[in-house]
Amino acid sequence: MSVVQETAPGYDPARTLPLRVEALRQWRRRRTLVMGGVLAALPFVMIIAFAVGGGPDDGPGGGNGRISLIDTATASGANFAATCLFVSAGFLLVVPVALFCGDTVASEAGWSSLRYLLASPVPRARLLWSKLVVALAFSLGAIVLLPVVALAAGTAAYGWGPLKLPTGGALPAADTLPRLALVVAFVFVSQLVTAGLAFWLSTRTDAPLGAVGGAVGLTIVGNVLDAVTALGSWREFLPAHWQFAWADALQPQLEWGGMIKGTAVSVSYALVLFALAFRGFSRKDIVS
Repeated sequence: MSVVQETAPGYDPARTLPLRVEALRQWRRRRTLVMGGVLAALPFVMIIAFAVGGGPDDGPGGGNGRISLIDTATASGANFAATCLFVSAGFLLVVPVALFCGDTVASEAGWSSLRYLLASPVPRARLLWSKLVVALAFSLGAIVLLPVVALAAGTAAYGWGPLKLPTGGALPAADTLPRLALVVAFVFVSQLVTAGLAFWLSTRTDAPLGAVGGAVGLTIVGNVLDAVTALGSWREFLPAHWQFAWADALQPQLEWGGMIKGTAVSVSYALVLFALAFRGFSRKDIVS
């Protein structure tokens, strides 16, 4: 009895849509270059603002080291990088994560090229896996780009030195880079919920703007709910409640409690959302 061969000779599902191919496709997108330019320009805009309006330490109450992180922005390059993260983590960094993760599948559907990718044939799970890994990599790159540029620009403008703490005291210069790296890592983990929302919505709609806008909108709703103090301890189940827990890394003694809780909440939500995306897409009727 002859055996029917179900696949073409040499066909390997695991080798379809390689990560380098998907990464190159996303890198060439105009929105990638625009978003990178915006994030790289922000530190220079802030330096100009401080130069024109006077440094934060020159304002009322400035210089006592116990006001806020912004009041120490011009103390050193490390302080400037931490300040840039502080002013952007709540919203600005949400946008590139939502954009890269929400646009990745929905844009293919919008261009009517999704069905051709699947007909190549690229297995659905493989297609989603490649797009998710690349989208998360670009999101991480965006989150890393801002503090790296800010650290370089801030060091050139304000010099290199210890990280002056808003609560008083300072971190030695040798401890500054590891602490900032920990901050960036936590910011990325806290953005996984937005990534999960955007990616799930991207598999549910053919409109990239709907996926991106929906993820940003739901993230804002989470921030609003966290501001409702009447919710009490229920707010601890909101990812937004822990988004600034990385401030514990900028203390003389490193505190892990808030960051561990925030990581657990964010990863839990993200895993559920990613699972919903894969499950729904595996059963979806692709017509575009």
